[in-house]
Amino acid sequence: MAAKASGMWPEISLALGEKRRELVLRGPQIEQRVEESGLDPSLYRLPLLNYLEISQIPGLRCLSAEIGGLRQLQSLVLCRNKLAAVPAELGELEALKVLDVSGNEIRALPDCLGRLRELNSLNVSANRLEALPASLGRCLRLAVLNVSSNELSAFPEEIFSEEMSLLSTFCAANNRIEELSPSVSDLPALRTLDLSNNKLSEIPCELADCPKLKEINFKGNKLKDKRLEKMVNGCQTKSILDYLKSGGRGKGKGKMDSGEKNENKEKARKKKKALKKDDDDESDGMEDLNKLVVRVLHVSESPSTVLVKVTPNVKDVRPYIVCCIVEGMNLRPGNALKRFLVAQTKLHDDVCQRRTLATIATHDLQLVKGPLLYDARPSHSLKITPLGRKEIKATDLVRQLQMEADEQRKQKKRQNVSGLHKYLQLLNGKENFPCLVDAEDHVISFPPITNSDKTKIRKATSQLFLEVTSSTSLQVCKEVMDSLIVRMAELNKFTFENQEQESVSDEETEVTSDKTAELEPVIDRILIKTANPELIVKQVRVVDVEGSLKVVYPAKTDLNVDISYVTVIR
Repeated sequence: MAAKASGMWPEISLALGEKRRELVLRGPQIEQRVEESGLDPSLYRLPLLNYLEISQIPGLRCLSAEIGGLRQLQSLVLCRNKLAAVPAELGELEALKVLDVSGNEIRALPDCLGRLRELNSLNVSANRLEALPASLGRCLRLAVLNVSSNELSAFPEEIFSEEMSLLSTFCAANNRIEELSPSVSDLPALRTLDLSNNKLSEIPCELADCPKLKEINFKGNKLKDKRLEKMVNGCQTKSILDYLKSGGRGKGKGKMDSGEKNENKEKARKKKKALKKDDDDESDGMEDLNKLVVRVLHVSESPSTVLVKVTPNVKDVRPYIVCCIVEGMNLRPGNALKRFLVAQTKLHDDVCQRRTLATIATHDLQLVKGPLLYDARPSHSLKITPLGRKEIKATDLVRQLQMEADEQRKQKKRQNVSGLHKYLQLLNGKENFPCLVDAEDHVISFPPITNSDKTKIRKATSQLFLEVTSSTSLQVCKEVMDSLIVRMAELNKFTFENQEQESVSDEETEVTSDKTAELEPVIDRILIKTANPELIVKQVRVVDVEGSLKVVYPAKTDLNVDISYVTVIR
């Protein structure tokens, strides 16, 4: 009643009264209000907000300069509106880490974005940008940059700088780019580069000197070098980089001439020899004792491997998935299962950046009925049996979790929530929810929220089916899976060496991040005492609905971990 009397929108009044840190404004009712009188200016007087989403409102064409007053904002999502410009006052949001203004009608970005020194992810795709400001080169924490589907013809040279040391994903598909600067090799962390459907005629040889580059896409460009164009259309990343390193057409010159290459080879040989000498000086057998062994089985060596099919429905929701099977993980003794679940939660918070980059799901393979289907289905019809709960519609689950989060805030008199509740915002604006479905049409996974109680892992689980999904890139999925498998090898070694009593209790089915800090010192105390158990990783193929291969994990380029105590046998 007070909100109605004052003219304040009820959503804003509630956020103000309960001192909320998150606010989402979208849907037909919000659109109608915006069409009638614009955004409620009270919005800009919520100083505690750290997450704000205003999306899917075609009537929203501009933002007030007052938005600069929301100094605590860390995530600002303004996607799928009709914004024609970004106010310069965004530069005052010094704590901003995520900015998403995709799907608008923005023609230019202000130079003030260069003042966002904490900015980690910038999505300006599907706008009308004709140029990018050089000031983006001052966003030194930028890790993900998506400028796809605009009208760009060139990039500012400042983006390709050694100071952009964290930029790992650069997507610029569907533009008018005519040239890629050789300075791209100065990006030390670049792993994914998408320049498909542009106007490139050449790819610089220097691209092969990007030390961490794993995934490239240059499809849809009319390259002069037809042999290279054939490789590009076949998505042969390693072949493309090898070809570029040789200068193309066997010219024999990349970024380094032959003299420099020979000199570097000699340095590498001497360094390897010195390292070997140091290792030999250590006590006998210590190196072997320190090794964690991971054995990879090709799909042809494990014919029972589960097949995963991907439908086109996931393209605009959560398009990327990688899976594999792991055997040899002993979860029976003591707290082995609990340690594994805590480690998974920690990976979600760290490597997966609180599930914004990717989400991990683990299943008992014996309870998984393949083949599997990775799909996106309407939220009102999707049903799942979440961990520790009864079967429920996805929309009802999200609503229930939101109510629990609100109650948790009131009871504990704090703004932050724990468990699944803190990931609800990742589903904002999605009409269809991603899901992994078994052969009997049962949903066994609902990323990024939860997987099914029907396939949950237990102490008796001997074969695990691992799944990583992402809306960012396929390479992100692979890197997260690499980290997960290495962590599993470490935990399995710890369990093996400490010879805990076996337990038959299955009470530990889900561990929240609240317990992570408590158990972390135990997890990290990996002792070197005796011989090591071996993990076996079986490949899983992911195909499209026609059966064409999309990805197989682990491929030859996967699990190439640069860790001295891990040995991968293929």
